[in-house]
Amino acid sequence: MPNPAIPPRLVLAPMEGLADDILRDVLTGAGGYDWCVTEFVRISATVLPHSAFTRISPELKRDSRTRAGTPVRVQLLGGDPALLADNAAQVAQLRPAGIDLNFGCPTPLIYRNRGGAALLDEPELLQRITLAVRQAVPADIPVTAKMRLGIRDAGRAIECAQALEAGGAAELVVHGRTKEDGYRPPARWDWIARVREAVRVPVIANGEVWTVADYRAMREQTGCADVMLGRGAVADPFLAARIRSGAGEAADDWPRIAPLILDFWSQVQGKVLPRQAPGRLKQWLGLMRRIYPEAEQLFLEVRESRHAEEVTPVLLRRLAPWRRPIEGVARLE
Repeated sequence: MPNPAIPPRLVLAPMEGLADDILRDVLTGAGGYDWCVTEFVRISATVLPHSAFTRISPELKRDSRTRAGTPVRVQLLGGDPALLADNAAQVAQLRPAGIDLNFGCPTPLIYRNRGGAALLDEPELLQRITLAVRQAVPADIPVTAKMRLGIRDAGRAIECAQALEAGGAAELVVHGRTKEDGYRPPARWDWIARVREAVRVPVIANGEVWTVADYRAMREQTGCADVMLGRGAVADPFLAARIRSGAGEAADDWPRIAPLILDFWSQVQGKVLPRQAPGRLKQWLGLMRRIYPEAEQLFLEVRESRHAEEVTPVLLRRLAPWRRPIEGVARLE
């Protein structure tokens, strides 16, 4: 078990296609996170302009923090050490809270193009990438890495973790699944424990934490003091805050969640086209309904909506009892 005298660190995971800057803003506003990580910036052919990084992480324009003050690390994905190093140097000019390297994305497109989890059969390349990036950015900017256990099996997980450590990664996030596991449960927490025992840098455990009880079980089984929350944090926006406070599971949190939904909806309408906005809301509600019956009811009511104008009246009618003044609320009128 981790030392109970050492406060745990909680991290909000990067989630491609789900947790963009708006949802990061809303979830970190609910409290409990030490830092969060952006969706990956794909590095494939050239050195990207600053605008490519600020598009993924508008927080870079605000001291690399969300509105709640939570630090944001920028995640890079690619397979070319020199190109990744050049792009890391570019984003370092914007003073991010950290630079994270993605060796975990399992999606077919990324895998076919030798990115993300595709590199987990090449520990020596992992080391060269990490070393190149570490040498390219100022020492005061942390360089970290996120990995899965492997591609088809976990046979090289320890070798990969040690390669990342040797390359200069300050911390490792270990997602307890292989590439071929995808997101199917269970996560292999026992393998996260093996990786933790094999390296000297901190290991942050990740995978299949949906409840406070899951969090406690993961810490016990992995021995990791620190945990990264992913889809569980999206499904239950106050999960990190309850972990922090030692409170129990979600019960009567819907009155606190309703204003978050209105805030999210207001920000989404300022970012995407009216026909795109409903899909963003339905995606979030689709995970929240796992925890909250109210989210299920709301999801069913907006499920067929194709335009923002159809959704706003539903939200105002359903969530009006818990509405509070929020920035940009005029978009809801």
